[in-house]
Amino acid sequence: MSRPIRLALNGASGRMGRALQQSLVDGHRFELVHAVVAPGSVHDGQPLEHGSLRHAHDWTQAPPIDVVIDFSTPAGLAQALDHCLAHGIALVSGTTGVDEALEARLGAASQHIALLRAANFSIGVAVLSRLLRDAAAALPDWDLEIVEAHHGRKQDAPSGTALALGQVAAAARDTTLEASAVYSREGITGRREPGSIGFAVVRGGDIVGEHQAMLIGQGERLELAHRATDRAIFARGALQAAHWLSGQVAGTWRLDDMISAAL
Repeated sequence: MSRPIRLALNGASGRMGRALQQSLVDGHRFELVHAVVAPGSVHDGQPLEHGSLRHAHDWTQAPPIDVVIDFSTPAGLAQALDHCLAHGIALVSGTTGVDEALEARLGAASQHIALLRAANFSIGVAVLSRLLRDAAAALPDWDLEIVEAHHGRKQDAPSGTALALGQVAAAARDTTLEASAVYSREGITGRREPGSIGFAVVRGGDIVGEHQAMLIGQGERLELAHRATDRAIFARGALQAAHWLSGQVAGTWRLDDMISAAL
């Protein structure tokens, strides 16, 4: 595409929305044409920090768009999805907490638009996921524990990224996370169940995000880890995904597909 990609941000005033705006300042691959915030937001109608564009609370006045990046809420994602379906726009989303009904809508939407979702847009985490998939399959009898650490303000536990890593590992072992996950241990728990995937959670300070997968055998241990020190990595990854997705056909895509295409 010779012209810049026309980009819209959904959840533009949130932490990730602001990080995305900052990442766009010196770039030339994108033109930010629409920035949506929640209805009632103090930012509604106010200008963005860079440029003359103003925040909007809906999609009614949106200009032509090539791709939407969404870091909002399930309700905000649903509205963005409606607009993308109506206009054939590719959608990148990092929104979590999606219920079954919206999951079904997203699945159906992928028949009509290019759709890429991820719990974590760090390219390093995407590579970690690939490595864990291969290691879990190659070492099927080794115990697997996933430890994650985040800042003290984080609301959910385990993190969406930790759960995504567990799902990748479970699938590599021909099982599901629902069947194998152990989320807490306290008191006299008995012996560890073979094949289980344990999770441990750390919360405190200003930790951006750390994830460690430990595969533990007899007399040896393999550790795969990723540590984020700058939230900008997630914005850069989301923009890289949006640039790649804008050239893809309708379907459900993953960061792993983007990485595979680059190999």
